[in-house]
Amino acid sequence: MNKLYIKQKVFSLGGNFTVKDESEQDKYVIEGSFLSIPKTFTIKDTAENEIGTITKKVFSFLPKFFVEVHGEEVVTIQKEFSFFKSRYHIDGRGIEVQGDWWDKNFEVVSHGEVVGQVNEKWFTWGDTYEVIVKDESLEHIIISLVVAIDFVKQQENSAAANAGN
Repeated sequence: MNKLYIKQKVFSLGGNFTVKDESEQDKYVIEGSFLSIPKTFTIKDTAENEIGTITKKVFSFLPKFFVEVHGEEVVTIQKEFSFFKSRYHIDGRGIEVQGDWWDKNFEVVSHGEVVGQVNEKWFTWGDTYEVIVKDESLEHIIISLVVAIDFVKQQENSAAANAGN
């Protein structure tokens, strides 16, 4: 079992941040594209090996996000049509998210077994998530999924702020 921490840099224009282990050593680097279409996030290990990408589909009536790990699409996140509260459908090969992922407290389930847990840490500068990886063989998928969910939330919050202006 691994505990990882994702802390976003509050004012980072490109969306760059790191994933640290329990001893506060960098384990992964997430690099967001800046002013490019489509918006993407690339996840690399500390040796600069790419392990995953998150991409927002450009031309889509409802927002859709693709999560690839090691060049293979593993999860899609699709906004569902609704009038009031935003709802999203997460579709992945045997991967499910259970709990309140909108408030960043959820479990990642693979074929009925909990393989990871995510909890938002409060009273920190910027969003910080504690990610408990119970199945280390799925660590790259879990980290990619957490980054994708945060990206979806960021896009939703940005859209809501723009609609209010």
